[in-house]
Formats: sequence, structure tokens, C-alpha cells
Amino acid sequence: MRQFALAVLVSAVTAAVYGPLALLWWRRARVRGRTLRLVAAVDLEPYHTALLRQETTEAAAAELVLDGYLRIDEEGAAFLAEQGRDPARTPAHPLPAALLDAVRRHDPEPVSMGWIDWNDDEYLQRRSAYRSEREVLLPELPRMPDGRGNVLLACLSCAGIALVMLFWLLAAALLVTARPQGPREWAFAGVAALGLSALLLAEKAGRVVRERTECGDPLGDLVRSRPHPAVAALDQDRRTLVLRSICERDRWRGVDTVVHEEADDADEADDEDDDEWLDDKVWWEDAYEYRASDEDGPEPGATPPGPASSG
Repeated sequence: MRQFALAVLVSAVTAAVYGPLALLWWRRARVRGRTLRLVAAVDLEPYHTALLRQETTEAAAAELVLDGYLRIDEEGAAFLAEQGRDPARTPAHPLPAALLDAVRRHDPEPVSMGWIDWNDDEYLQRRSAYRSEREVLLPELPRMPDGRGNVLLACLSCAGIALVMLFWLLAAALLVTARPQGPREWAFAGVAALGLSALLLAEKAGRVVRERTECGDPLGDLVRSRPHPAVAALDQDRRTLVLRSICERDRWRGVDTVVHEEADDADEADDEDDDEWLDDKVWWEDAYEYRASDEDGPEPGATPPGPASSG
């Protein structure tokens, strides 16, 4: 009878442990399938993909360079090309058009793509408007159930694990100490042993459920797999110039600030400070030498001056 009771209890506990795992598998598989279907139905235009990749300015600059609107020198400064100076010629897409308008506002002064990307308010507003327009087209992906953030569920899980471990120790001790009599008791003992073995593998089964139903970041994978056509069409030299201009955020500021004059003014101010410091130092040294010569007495053996002798 002991083997029969153990077989029933162990089977019930095993079902109580693996039931929630089966339910979790079913829920996560449904969410994964729905997520993949939603992502597969997304139709991203190239600039929307570049926006999600944080490469909007790079893609727009690449298109302007390819189409002959801009030229970028070795130091990362961008200038209008012959076609870019014609106000009647403008790219069809709003993002490269906004970048071209920003460069035209600074013409004829050199400006870097990095300065525009960080400091040109009108360009940032037009890019933000495009982002708001495209974000509403993205589907809302369902959240994968994982139980994280649920304090009550976490506490119940910990208590359940402790109870299952205690039950496993007691059931294993009873199973080992009891000697089955006859084929039926041996069969019940075998069922109990299988149930205990399954309980040992419950944690691994939970990890397998999460690994096999994990969908990762399908939208991010889709975005990363689609580089902008203009960026892909650039050769290595021109792409290096575009990236250098984007990384240059402080040197070429167009008509907003002349950096070299500021640097010259700063150098002149430093030189004036150095001259003043040297003048002060020379004054203190002269004063110190004068005071020292005034305090020194006559040299040893020297005749002190006395009153002039008469006659």
C-alpha cells in the first residue's frame, strides 16, 4: 500500500509542477507566433529603417553626396555642389530635403553633418515630425509572459519550490526504505521513481520552454538586415568622408560660430595672462633683491664711514 500511495502522491505533485509549465509553453508559443506575423507584415521604407537604426543623417547625407548636391572634404566639412546651389532642385524625400536646406542656410560657410545633426533646430524639428509620422505605422508587439516584475508570483514560486524539494526528500526516503512485494507494488514503485526523476528535471524543463519559445527582437533583426540603399551604394572613400563629417560636431559650425577666431582669441588671452604673470614675477624678484641689499650689513674688514677729519 505504501508504494501505491507514493505513486499517487508523486504523480499528483508532478502534474501540479508540469501543468503550469505546459500552460506557459502554450502562452509563449502563441505570443511568439503573433509577434512574428506582425513583424512580417510591417512595410518599412528605407528612411524609416535608417531612423530605427539611428542612421538618419548618415543616410540623407549619403543620398545628397550620390546625387551631386553636396561635397565633403577630407576634414569633414560639407559644401554645396553645383546642383545643390540650384534652389529649384530638391530631393523628393523630406529627410534629405531637410538636410539640404540646413546646409543651404549655412552656405557659403563650411558646416559638418554632426553639427547639423545635434544643433540645427529646424532640421531636428523636421526629423522629429517624420519620426512621429512613422511611429504610428509600427504595430504594437505583444509582451512575452515571463513573470518578471510580479512579486506575488515570485514569492509563490519560491514557496512552491521549497515545498516540492521537501516532498521529494520525504518521498525518496519512503521509496528507498520500503521493500515492494509482488509485481503490483514494483510497478507502483517504478511509477513513483519516474515521477521523482521528472521532478528533478523540472527546472531544466522550464529553461527549455523559455529558450524554444523566445522570439528575441524580430523587428530589430529586420531593421538591421536592411541598410539604406544610399549608404550601401557609397564607395569606401566617400563613406569615410560622410562618417567623418557626422562625427565632427564642434569644428565646422557654418555661419553660427567661427571656431578658429575663438581659438585665436583664447590664445591671445592666454598670452596676455602669461605676460602679466611674468611681469609680476620680475617685479617681486626685483623687490626681493632690493630689500636683501638694503638689509645686508658691511662686509667683514670694511672700514665703516666716519666723520670727515678737519684740517
